[in-house]
Amino acid sequence: MARVLGIDLGSRRIGVAVSDGLGLTAQPRATLPRHGGMRDMESIAKVVKDTDADRIVVGLPLDCEGNEGPAALRARAFAEKLRTTLNLPVELCDESFSTVEAEDVLIAADLSRARRKQVVDKLAAAIILQRWLDARPSPTEKGRDEQRDEDRKDNR
Repeated sequence: MARVLGIDLGSRRIGVAVSDGLGLTAQPRATLPRHGGMRDMESIAKVVKDTDADRIVVGLPLDCEGNEGPAALRARAFAEKLRTTLNLPVELCDESFSTVEAEDVLIAADLSRARRKQVVDKLAAAIILQRWLDARPSPTEKGRDEQRDEDRKDNR
């Protein structure tokens, strides 16, 4: 599996995380300032190139009841712009409470408020990406499923 980029889209910053080459773990990568439009696309394109990512996962902000509001519509539009601009598959993943979870981790690590502000977005992106990775079958499970399918075909 090639690397996957995770995106936590904020109004001022974009948190970015990247998976390992096996698609098992997500690591925080960068926090990019939001500039809007093509400048955001160019910033993400650079990270895609640097990490050799072949897929992007964008956090989808849902409300407490799982409904989509204005922020989710913006995330969907951003994901579609990424898809067409970078010509890569882009998926959405529920990002509910990812920033809260990231803040909790950073507070537990006793980081100062200033330091937390610098890293919270990329850590939230890693949480979103890890959720997406965990929801997919592992490479070994996928291989077993493919082998079972082949065995069934052979037994017909």
